[in-house]
Amino acid sequence: MNSWFPYNNGRSIGIRSAEGGRIVRDEEHLLGARMTIKQGYKYVTVSCSIAGKIDHTRFFNGITAAKREYLIMQKELNKVIMVVSSSKMTDIKAWEAISDFVSRFP
Repeated sequence: MNSWFPYNNGRSIGIRSAEGGRIVRDEEHLLGARMTIKQGYKYVTVSCSIAGKIDHTRFFNGITAAKREYLIMQKELNKVIMVVSSSKMTDIKAWEAISDFVSRFP
């Protein structure tokens, strides 16, 4: 079962973000995470967040690399979501999962 679905029923696609980037892909997870690709003037970003726990952005020179990494990151973020959602934020396992994710995707 896919736990990811279009954020805001896909209505955010094509809209300009506060930073000026055009939203290319925007999905949320049933357990409160979100991933977005934004095409900016100079670069493309892939942002991911887990509500109140992580907010991480990567920068790319092109959309092809961003889309490829998005899929890889999404798969790994699923693992982090499962650890975080099944533990208290005082649990070191949750923080280790977040730290490992951010280290793997600088």
